Amino acid sequence: MDKEKNWKTTIGLEIHAELKTKTKMFCSCKNDTDEKRPNVNICPVCLAHPGTLPVINKEAVKHVLKVGLAVGGKLADFSEFDRKNYFYPDIPKGYQISQYKNPLVSGGELAGVKITRIHLEEDTARSAHTDESEQSDGYSLVDFNRAGVPLMELVTEPVMHSSAEVVKFGQELQLLLQYLGVAEANMEKGEMRLEANISISDSEKLGTKVEVKNLNSFRSAERAIEYEIKRQIELIEKGGKVAQETRGWDDKKQITFSQRSKEDSHDYRYFPDPDLPELKLSELVEFNEEVLRKELKETPKEKRERFNNKYAIKATDIDFYISNQKLGELFEESAGQLSVSKDFQLLSNYVVSDIASLGEKGLGVDAKNLAALILMFNKGELSSRGVKDVLSKMIDNGKDPKVIADKEGLIQKSNEEDLIKVVKKVISENENVVSEYKNGKVSALQFLVGQGMKITNGSANPNVLKAIFEKLLV
Repeated sequence: MDKEKNWKTTIGLEIHAELKTKTKMFCSCKNDTDEKRPNVNICPVCLAHPGTLPVINKEAVKHVLKVGLAVGGKLADFSEFDRKNYFYPDIPKGYQISQYKNPLVSGGELAGVKITRIHLEEDTARSAHTDESEQSDGYSLVDFNRAGVPLMELVTEPVMHSSAEVVKFGQELQLLLQYLGVAEANMEKGEMRLEANISISDSEKLGTKVEVKNLNSFRSAERAIEYEIKRQIELIEKGGKVAQETRGWDDKKQITFSQRSKEDSHDYRYFPDPDLPELKLSELVEFNEEVLRKELKETPKEKRERFNNKYAIKATDIDFYISNQKLGELFEESAGQLSVSKDFQLLSNYVVSDIASLGEKGLGVDAKNLAALILMFNKGELSSRGVKDVLSKMIDNGKDPKVIADKEGLIQKSNEEDLIKVVKKVISENENVVSEYKNGKVSALQFLVGQGMKITNGSANPNVLKAIFEKLLV
């Protein structure tokens, strides 16, 4: 929309990710996002029964600190948990245990986006709503399995200006969480949710902030942000004012809708939770920065740099392997049998296209056999078509590529003595084409090579054939 060129869009994100731990944040109930039966993984603590006391999940704290180190954030020496007071049916206590003034991590950067803070809290229960009908007024049910699940919240600075930047950042964070092993971050399961704070301004001063809540896919985030930018611009240009509010996203109607006026921090009446101890992290060995760094796994950024330096393959292929780790492992294991950069790219071409298209079945190919197949092609023993045919059978039966190629008659003939006889036969049977080639028609050579391939039923090495033709037709 042309009018948008006169407006500055500013976007900040709040991203929630459920952490991968055996138990919930403050009790020993099982943390199982795959549980379909309602209200199974619950206890008096996560149901907020009177007289119960929460206990901090150390593994959840460690997960957040690892994310902080991976994004270059500053780990807190002192931290504590606070009560965030607000009422919803899916908040059993009437408040949420979260962090306010003393988060576990401050600062950091990911995908060029500055991070404000990363803190730890507990997730809410899950509400299920029925629609009103002629037979029923509609009702809601609450499943408390999710109540108390460890929830990491990452808040960015308001430094993004488009939905594309938001999606790029969200995808990079999702990959980072998965690589570190701290979260599955499956958005379809609700394990990761985005909230976008969007404002429009015609100056350097920020406009009124509108929060769009619980965006459960990158596609939804992109569309919701685009819609909200357009809505705010049109509202202002018609003389209206943008209200500071929280809005939801209706995926069916493809619109945002008002949910409530946006609360400020004082509305939540934060105060330190008296039932939980203050954390002096430097005094706890398991939270020591050096100890945590030793446990850190390779991040997507580090993997990109390593692949680029070691294999020098296409950037798009590297990004593919970052997102498809098992195929990346197959590529690396097979590349370990090769030594030349051109072999790495050729190998990658087949992994990214032919093998990836087969899904789980493609992962069954033997890495050593795959490398041997690439070497056969480079030696001229197989054509590109032959490679595809052998690869298909390799995946089916797991046999050595040379055995398959021999059995199927796919080995290319490169013996010059044999091929010279073929070339001479083609020359004698195509005198007019030979004359055209000698008179400067370069394309005639391709026809002659094609005739040689036809005589040998495709078994001749076309490069060798071409070289012999050029030698004999001087």
